[in-house]
Amino acid sequence: MVDQEHADQLTIGCAQIAPVWFDRDATTAKVIERIEQAGTERVDLIAFGEAQVPGYPFWIEWTHGARFNATDQKLWHAEYMHQAVQIESGHLNGVCQAARAHQVALYLGIIERPMDRGGHSLYASMVYIDQQGQIQSVHRKLMPTYEERLTWSPGDGHGLVVHPLGAFTVGGLNCWENWMPLPRAALYGQGEDLHVAIWPGSIRNTEDITRFIARESRSYVLSVGSLMRPSDIPADNTRKQALIEAIDVDYLCDGGSCIAGPDGQWVLAPQCHQEGLYIASIDHARVREERQNFDPVGHYSRPDVTQLHVNRQRQSTLKFTEKDDSAS
Repeated sequence: MVDQEHADQLTIGCAQIAPVWFDRDATTAKVIERIEQAGTERVDLIAFGEAQVPGYPFWIEWTHGARFNATDQKLWHAEYMHQAVQIESGHLNGVCQAARAHQVALYLGIIERPMDRGGHSLYASMVYIDQQGQIQSVHRKLMPTYEERLTWSPGDGHGLVVHPLGAFTVGGLNCWENWMPLPRAALYGQGEDLHVAIWPGSIRNTEDITRFIARESRSYVLSVGSLMRPSDIPADNTRKQALIEAIDVDYLCDGGSCIAGPDGQWVLAPQCHQEGLYIASIDHARVREERQNFDPVGHYSRPDVTQLHVNRQRQSTLKFTEKDDSAS
């Protein structure tokens, strides 16, 4: 029976963790630990950073990654591909089982190696798993940013979808996609009122845009980033040791996870330099209040003047027409 007194409320959390870099299974175990913690604390939805499993490709920036046909860059990429997530191979089964066992929905950033694109290219994907442990969407980042294009492939619009969660409608985007007005509008138009933005992890990314998106959409916005320090890089070969020696910052990612309300004010100010599960309760009534004076896709829109066309087909190089054996 629905508790009408709390029907508008949702408990959400930012799971700010450091990956076990280049180790899919060990990082997945850390993800599951946070899901279990969220279940204990009765959290309805948690989110993890972009490329959380198996981690962000920091080597590109620090090892002159644009050198064409460089042996070390091939070695980095080959190992990264080996540790990437193949959903078809069951690499997220444990995460789905934990979500179901603890009744926690989640967004998880992964480096996906999908078989429907041949199995040898990588995508920065954002996976939504519901409270029953079912994968409901996989959004592949539309355009990798700057040096990311040396290891990630451009995605498509298939994952530009939203999902019901309690009184809310939740959707999300990867990193700098959140700067793209049209993908944001594609989610707003489907009723999104809780927006999840996942990042590699930096307050310089989250402190301004989180509040801006909240005010633009009159929605709650959860931004979550990872933590990453040079000490998190395993020095298990000379190539990785050289990377550690090249880095001259204390934090590759300092977190910056935060939550803004539909008026653009902080519900949870940015959290930096520490792993943790940062939790807040949100109330759908606040969304309805703020939509009174502005709704970007409703009463304040002019579809007779401007409209958005969205292609949500999953892109592939192949379209099969199967042989009809019955005709022989």
